[in-house]
Amino acid sequence: MSWFSHKQDSVLSIDISSAAVKLLELSRVGTRYRVESYAVSPLPQDAVIDKNIANVNLIADAVKAAVKQSGTKVKQATVAVSGSAVMTKIITLDATLSDDEMEEQIMLEADQYVPYPLDEINFDFEVQGINESNPEMVDVLLAASRRENVDDRVEALLKAGLKTRIVDVEAFAMENAFSLLSEQFADSVDGHTFAIADIGATMATLNVLHDRRAVYAREQVFGGKQLTEEIQRRYGLSYEEAGLAKKHGGLPDNYTADVLDPFKRAMVQQIQRLLQFFVASAANRGIDGVILAGGCASIPGIEKMVEKSLDVPVHIANPFVNMALSNKIKPQILSNDAPAMMIACGLALRSFD
Repeated sequence: MSWFSHKQDSVLSIDISSAAVKLLELSRVGTRYRVESYAVSPLPQDAVIDKNIANVNLIADAVKAAVKQSGTKVKQATVAVSGSAVMTKIITLDATLSDDEMEEQIMLEADQYVPYPLDEINFDFEVQGINESNPEMVDVLLAASRRENVDDRVEALLKAGLKTRIVDVEAFAMENAFSLLSEQFADSVDGHTFAIADIGATMATLNVLHDRRAVYAREQVFGGKQLTEEIQRRYGLSYEEAGLAKKHGGLPDNYTADVLDPFKRAMVQQIQRLLQFFVASAANRGIDGVILAGGCASIPGIEKMVEKSLDVPVHIANPFVNMALSNKIKPQILSNDAPAMMIACGLALRSFD
């Protein structure tokens, strides 16, 4: 019986992607995390369009289903807005200012940085450290998002019976989750540059981290939905049937050669293209390793193909490697979903800030 390990400040992480709602609850004993509960609840096709919530009620229903499936009792949650919905900027401010004074100054100057009226945005800031060229100034990370992006998420959770305690940014959640992976390639992270290619249902996102900090992010439209739609078209299935067949098999013999292999090649090309944009923008900085995340990272053999085309080590993201699991978690199912749980993991870590 562990009555005491469930501190009331446990926070559920809710990751809303275009294809599913992912729920995760972590606890920590000493330095080790433990997965207390988790669930993935699929979303109908038009609930989230281009990372924006198109239907709050559909999201709320999926969150409710995930909560029920997971069996969690936690009512406080953290959720993230996507990179394209968030504007981030590093600004420099006087190092002697208090937090309140910084907030005032940012409010005064915000219209320089943010292209929307101030009453339409939510913003937050975090001091990053002393400015390199002027020790009397500090670098401050400013993050701003249209209020509706935040409000829609808060409302969906509220309708599902959860109270939003933290709204994060997906790229920062990814950076947070990277800390769990970095233990897996121990000493090679510091001073090195890693790219996390997250290929979900409709979006391919590249996050580049140098020395554990996010330095670049880019997304483009591409994802597993294209594979599902091709299965649907070729074999005359409904979208739901095609999705199940993709996951669990049972497709004709020609499926691998005619449908899956071309999709894998397309995926490798997308990752190459995302990396080319990064290399072009970062004078001479190369990549020391690539981590594949998102649902598409579970496609068998994909990491070998990416490794061959990029000629750098490629790993499949598994943020749960060093975690204990509560006895209601089925290890095999969790490990299948692991690459798609990076953002959920990064959000769940906010419980322990």
